[in-house]
Amino acid sequence: MKIQLNTHGLIPAICQEHGSGKILMHGYVSQESIKKTFETGNVWFYSRSREKLWCKGETSGNFLKIISISSDCDNDTLLLTVKPTGNTCHTGEYSCFFNKVDQHAEYQAAEVSSGILEEVYSVIQSRKTSPQENSYTAQLLEKGVGKIAQKVVEEAGELAIAAVQRDLDNLVEETADLLYHSLVALAEADVPLKRVWSELDRRRRA
Repeated sequence: MKIQLNTHGLIPAICQEHGSGKILMHGYVSQESIKKTFETGNVWFYSRSREKLWCKGETSGNFLKIISISSDCDNDTLLLTVKPTGNTCHTGEYSCFFNKVDQHAEYQAAEVSSGILEEVYSVIQSRKTSPQENSYTAQLLEKGVGKIAQKVVEEAGELAIAAVQRDLDNLVEETADLLYHSLVALAEADVPLKRVWSELDRRRRA
């Protein structure tokens, strides 16, 4: 079995109470937090906001004792069977899932984040394998690596000019242009985007 972590090295985990089957909470775990969970017998998560490991109950004293860990059919979500030592939710509720949802619920979209690069790269790949008429991306890919390289150099120059001139709005637009054309260059060469993430991670750790 190979657990599928996301681009941030995490995987969603659902905690279910042993015996009752009640869903208690949802969080994200990393390879390191799963290791600590097995070593300590208490569930450890990874906090995306604080960017650190944390043990459920380390502040409240309401720990989740691990019974077993299962993976779904795609190996991209985990089910943690646990035995709680107290109320699970930080609000004092036994389970984090106590808010009822009906047809009048309001919805709020998440803020756009770096994950948009993955989405754009996926679209570029689809334009390469299944070109669409009037698609700028498909036309650029058809013109080949020379034209793509020319656009990368062009956009890099325009970004530099915007930075020097302190034209912030244009700087944002030119950065987006450079990122987009860089992604096209990667797709044209069949280089997975995760290789770029791995290289950035290597440099961050250096």
